[in-house]
Amino acid sequence: MAIKQLLIVLLLVSPGSIFAQGEHPITKRKYAQVMGFGGAPWLERSEREEEENPDKAIQTLDLKPGMTVADVGAGSGYFSIRMAKLVAPGGRVYASDIQQPMLDLMKRRMRDEHVTNVELVRGTYTDPMLPAGKMDLIILVDVYHEFSEPQAMLRKMKEALAPTGRLVLLEYRKEDPAVPIRPEHKMSVAEVRTELEAEGFHLDKISEVLPRQHIFFFKK
Repeated sequence: MAIKQLLIVLLLVSPGSIFAQGEHPITKRKYAQVMGFGGAPWLERSEREEEENPDKAIQTLDLKPGMTVADVGAGSGYFSIRMAKLVAPGGRVYASDIQQPMLDLMKRRMRDEHVTNVELVRGTYTDPMLPAGKMDLIILVDVYHEFSEPQAMLRKMKEALAPTGRLVLLEYRKEDPAVPIRPEHKMSVAEVRTELEAEGFHLDKISEVLPRQHIFFFKK
């Protein structure tokens, strides 16, 4: 088994994973397990640039200095720290995660990379704990499918967005069987649209520039 395939298997069966329960009441999609802190090295794997092209993903966000953005399910800070450098000076990133060890890891990375404009936030399963009406952009990178309370989370994120703010989701393409991720960790365009539009979001556009993931742009 190739190393990257083995890492995926270990990630999805790791004892450090937190298992979600239930299914979405509208689409009947089964909620996936939450990646535990033991999966943090997978987030930082060297193959990620080739497999996912995160720099290209960030380019699609059109970030500008002075913006206030949030990374929900921030994990190790892979995206948070990159975005923080783009919104500086004057901008801020709120990095929200439910696992304190992930936030501790990110704090160390911020210190090592001399990043000072990231605010670490301990979220919950129902609330990312973001300030109301402040976010120019909220991004969820391969995390929405893990929410065990997606409707509650969407409502809180909607409250956190500024009037012209955008909600951006990256999700592995369920429509593509060649994407080497378990089905419950992928989402289709139909699933994402159905679930988010039910909570008052409007699909602005979908970008397919990445090798394995959809990029969804929503507005309130």
